[in-house]
Amino acid sequence: MTDPNDNRRQVLYWRLLARLFDAEEQSTLESASLAVVEDIGLPPALLDPNAAVDSIVQRHPGLAAEFEGLMVPESGDDRDKAAEVRRAALVSKVLLNVFATGSGTVTAGQLSRWQADAAWLERAFGCRPGQLRGGRQAGRTGTGGGAPDLGTLIPEIGPELGAIEADLVKRMHLREVLADPALAAQLTPSMSLIEQLLRDKGNLSGVALANAKALIRRFVDEVAEVLRAEVEQASVGALDRSVPPKRVFRNLDLDRTIWKNLTNWSPDEERLYVDRLYYRRTARKTTPQRLIAVVDQSGSMVDSMVNCAILASIFAGLPKVDVHLIAYDTQALDLTPWVSDPFETLLRTNLGGGNDGMVAMAMTRPKIAEPTNTVVVWISDFYETRVEELFENMAAIHRSGAKFIPVGSVTSAGRGSVNPWFRERFKDLGTPVVSGHVRKLVHELKTFLTS
Repeated sequence: MTDPNDNRRQVLYWRLLARLFDAEEQSTLESASLAVVEDIGLPPALLDPNAAVDSIVQRHPGLAAEFEGLMVPESGDDRDKAAEVRRAALVSKVLLNVFATGSGTVTAGQLSRWQADAAWLERAFGCRPGQLRGGRQAGRTGTGGGAPDLGTLIPEIGPELGAIEADLVKRMHLREVLADPALAAQLTPSMSLIEQLLRDKGNLSGVALANAKALIRRFVDEVAEVLRAEVEQASVGALDRSVPPKRVFRNLDLDRTIWKNLTNWSPDEERLYVDRLYYRRTARKTTPQRLIAVVDQSGSMVDSMVNCAILASIFAGLPKVDVHLIAYDTQALDLTPWVSDPFETLLRTNLGGGNDGMVAMAMTRPKIAEPTNTVVVWISDFYETRVEELFENMAAIHRSGAKFIPVGSVTSAGRGSVNPWFRERFKDLGTPVVSGHVRKLVHELKTFLTS
């Protein structure tokens, strides 16, 4: 005998497919889906294509917990078919809101609503908002069982979400929105929006340019907060015992101070007299190091450009680290004078164009004064104009004693394509391409700079 829950689930998923591939309503599927949703006690608003997930959760707060981790695979073989019907209704809502974006002009409010719905989809996969799209808050949620292996479960969803968002931004009359402070205030900065702002900054002026800069600054500050935490969590150098501890309150070693002064305890007065205060050592052993970051600023590497500019500014703030930043496409630009301010750095970039790494190499080689104290980080997809000549120069840097780190991407999502010709030769050279999450690069740099 067929379980009625099987039919209910199929109705909901057939409606999902119909709405994804055809904007017109299928009245039979709509009425059948409405009957299912009402029968299982869910709000009919789940079937309203104009209702944002946020608004549904505001009216029905109990659903928030159900949306969290909604698509994380459950352990065990037992199937609760009634629960699967409920899950199908919630899944359908999130997927339709994110993937059925229609056509025509997009308003600032519509973009903002899509971003919020996309954040709910990311939560459904056990991620934090922005993680799959390579946005501001990489990490995991506290959903039971942890986040799934996104690289194998849904390998293309991150880039696909980014592509949808980029399309929405292109369909929005961005200059008109930026010229209106009320509309500009509705925008939520994201990698796709920042890319468009950086590309269009030369055509903006007045209020529109000021609002664009404010959005870029806001995004930079938010990403910097995440990346700074990654740097602080990475391994650091050993304590330097030759440097006396700073005698400030935050370094006071209270336990040691009490232990060392116990002989001064007065039982009669029940008071401990302290003759000497003890402080913790916080200085780390470091040697002067030079970090040269070279980043491909062609259109496909915009997220790497943003993250690299911010990372360079963070490392520039470390003691005894001399940071240089070079960006290139078919021309090279030395951004070192602005390396401490990623906002100013990004305003000076010129996204787009081809790839000729040799123009950046000509600027990089003279900066390597002491190879053993130098690390060169080269961030690109390595689809270059002068392939063999560039690789030979990179190999020469490696042979000189400098540390050479080729990087395929420094995105929060950890995805990026790399020219397989370069990948194989870097592997043979003993300097494999660093790819994946930005924390891998952070770890490599911290290990070198603080060892």
